[in-house]
Amino acid sequence: MHAPATDAQALHRFLRARTGARVSLAELVTAGLDRLPLPAQGQTLARWQLLACVAAHDLSLVKLYEGHTDALAIQAELGAPDVPPGSRWGTWCAEPPMARLHMARDGQDYRLHGAKAWCSGAAQLTHAVVSGWDAQGQPCLARVWLEQPGITRSQEGWQAVGMRETASWDLHFDNVRAMPLGQPGDYTSRPGFWQGGAGIAACWWGGASGIAQMAREALCARDEPHARAHLGQIDVALSQSAALLRECAAWIDEHPRACARPQALRARLACEAAAEAVMRHATRALGAGPLCRHARFAQALADLPVFLRQSHAERDLAALGAEVAQHGQAAGAAIPLHWSL
Repeated sequence: MHAPATDAQALHRFLRARTGARVSLAELVTAGLDRLPLPAQGQTLARWQLLACVAAHDLSLVKLYEGHTDALAIQAELGAPDVPPGSRWGTWCAEPPMARLHMARDGQDYRLHGAKAWCSGAAQLTHAVVSGWDAQGQPCLARVWLEQPGITRSQEGWQAVGMRETASWDLHFDNVRAMPLGQPGDYTSRPGFWQGGAGIAACWWGGASGIAQMAREALCARDEPHARAHLGQIDVALSQSAALLRECAAWIDEHPRACARPQALRARLACEAAAEAVMRHATRALGAGPLCRHARFAQALADLPVFLRQSHAERDLAALGAEVAQHGQAAGAAIPLHWSL
């Protein structure tokens, strides 16, 4: 059973009281601030607003917070048992070619063998939802307790400056017990896959809004046209992308079982572009000073470009373009051939 949703004002107060301090995922979980409304149940926008709030405070924190709350949503969608109280989860489903996790059946469980890359929060999480491959070569999901023998953590491949605090290490599994989640292929075929993918855009937007707020505080007293022009560009970028996020959230709530791929791609690409615009205009307006003397601003400017590379750049643009070309003339298509207001 999903616990009562996190109160937005409580989360705002919690983070505001810790401005300038590093907050851990464990603190948010202990405070009960990790129970977001589930996607596609009428409160998708509220879910994304909470993600954006955390992102504006700390992008490394929201990377872990989003992974934790996504893992909770995946398990709810696939009918998994309730998670242990106080547990901290990751969603480790990247599939780079150099790291492959094999899942061998052992009665009702899996035994995990192999490597998993990009395990954000590896140093501080208790559990994870992981993707891997069964004996038939089918993609599968499992939930695994991380405090058991057979798991080796390696920092060797993690040399990041931006997003460094996520500790996205490589893990090696040697005969590690895990619980199957759903059926083979469920991870990407379920509606929640693209609903969660759109939630990443809300994190990017939140990170950009945090940079924008710091820039506004520094620039609002400057009665100088170039500074005001940069603020105007920042406002346009954030307002446009926020409108698209709201539209996407409403569509998901209205179509909870539909594939939100085109809507998610559009929202992600818009928020990526907005974040890049905010960074460009904030730094051009403010110069090098805050990048050297304002720790929080400098950290956000180091973190956000790394986080944005979770986008697939031109491949995502091409994928959205293919949706437009393929489905533009279909009856009831998500993207009409002729755009209209």
